[in-house]
Amino acid sequence: MLRSLKDLEQYKVSATDGEIGNVVDFFLDDEHWTIRHLIVNTGGLFDGRHVLISPISFREVEWSNRRFHLALTIDKIKDSPNVDTDKPVSRQHERDYYGYYGYPHYWDNTGPSGMDIYPELLAVGGHGEVLAGHADATDDIHLRSINEVRGYNIQGSDGGFGHVEDFIVDDQTWTVRYLVVGIRNWWFGKKVLISPRWATRVSWEQRKVFINLSRSVIKNSPQWNPTAGVNREYEELLHKHYGRETYWADSAQPAHAPSPQSPPQPQHPGSPG
Repeated sequence: MLRSLKDLEQYKVSATDGEIGNVVDFFLDDEHWTIRHLIVNTGGLFDGRHVLISPISFREVEWSNRRFHLALTIDKIKDSPNVDTDKPVSRQHERDYYGYYGYPHYWDNTGPSGMDIYPELLAVGGHGEVLAGHADATDDIHLRSINEVRGYNIQGSDGGFGHVEDFIVDDQTWTVRYLVVGIRNWWFGKKVLISPRWATRVSWEQRKVFINLSRSVIKNSPQWNPTAGVNREYEELLHKHYGRETYWADSAQPAHAPSPQSPPQPQHPGSPG
């Protein structure tokens, strides 16, 4: 199912032995437009420290109660590596994080026995393929705060026309399917959806996303109603308007992939207990 990241903010997060805090942000993989971590504010529990939580650690998701249940103990999370969540995260910090929990690297999708299904879903790139492994990954920065990317300007083929307001993600693979773009300079309150697959490049320095689409095409695209969500009928209409192939046409997701409500329990040294 596709969900707005804004709707997932403030979700409660619970360990196996108690609540640890609430979601305040997400880290986006800027190479593959996939959410890799939730940023959780622990309040007074860990002296106000923010911690990273990977969807790999989900035990259950209660969408109706707005709560993520983790297969981790409070002490396990408390002793996790410190990361400055106010700055982009380097690959070295990610190595430390994944090494601490014993999780497979999503950039090298060969994991321990029993961990080769759900983590692979997290390695699905913007084009639906499983990413190739990169055993010699550099220390380059690839994770960026969603709160930072909100507000980026959208630059069309004939000029700017709006800015990023939100992100629509697949709640199983955590792939960003659409950017929610506000174009209120033309039409007060109108929001349109644009796939990051259609971006030609992103300038992190200029805070701009470049799309090879004209402003008139964007302006006349099907309007998105946030209260109605995103269904397949709307997606087909959207892709038809832009003349783009649907992402599900070339999707190669395994048929046995579990839902977020019941992912396999981690069986590795980082398991709770």
